[in-house]
Order: sequence, then structure tokens, then C-alpha cells
Amino acid sequence: MSERQSHADTIVRQYATYSAGAGFIPMPLIDMAAITGLQLKMISDMSKVYEIPFHHERAKAIVSALVGGVGSTALAYGAGGAVLRSVPVLGPVLGVLSMPAFGYAATYAVGRVFVQHFESGGTFLDFDPAKVRAYFNEQYERARGRSAAHGTAATASA
Repeated sequence: MSERQSHADTIVRQYATYSAGAGFIPMPLIDMAAITGLQLKMISDMSKVYEIPFHHERAKAIVSALVGGVGSTALAYGAGGAVLRSVPVLGPVLGVLSMPAFGYAATYAVGRVFVQHFESGGTFLDFDPAKVRAYFNEQYERARGRSAAHGTAATASA
């Protein structure tokens, strides 16, 4: 593994952990906005590592396509946590359990996809979310399993 890839992997783990923390924000949809913001900042930081000009709007569109394309199970997992929080008494407890794990897994998967893309010489302009969807889903499930096995705030072992 190159020093550059090692640095990018550290960035991915760091932002995935931050996103797990953002999942604890007690307001539905605000937590999702925070997670998305962290994903964009992660991609910006990685683009510096790979010396690729960062395109905010393009990165936002790619993240939306990746996370939106995860499928109904993953979306229900994340969005369901936000909806659950609105249920009195029990809702906040259930939301606290699901949103941090979703934030961690989604951010980890987005990061891994970008590391793979940048490592292969790709840029924002030639990124095709449809071509990496299977890899994204694989990384999402891997991270989700790790966050469940190690608690919602999965750490650098991911």
C-alpha cells in the first residue's frame, strides 16, 4: 500500500467515525445533513492527497447517487432511524442505535469508493456512480457489520 493510499484510508476511517458521531444529533434530517457535509469534507481532503481539483457540486451529486442507490434496505436503515426519533419516548432510543451505524457505514463506503477511484487515476469528471455501485454496496455492508459488531462508534480498526 502506498503512503498516499494509507493517508487516504486514515481520512476515511476518521470521517466515518465523525459521521457515527453526527448520527447522535437528536434532530431528524439535521443528522443526515451533517453526515453528508462530513462526506463532502472527507472527499475534499482526499482530493488534496491525490492532488485532484475538488469540485463541490460534482462531489455532492456523486455522493447523492451513491448513497441514494444503496437500495431500499440501506435507505430504510438510515432514514428509518430519523423517522423513529420522532416517536415519543421510544423513538430517540431507537434512533440513537441506528443513525450512528448508518452514518459510519455510508461514509466508510463513500470513502472507499473514492480511494479506489483516485488510486486508479480517476477524477471527479470521469466518476461514474453506476460502475462502482456494487463495490459501494459491498463496502457499506462490510462497514455496517463492523459497526454492529464493535458498537456504533466503530473505530480505526475498520
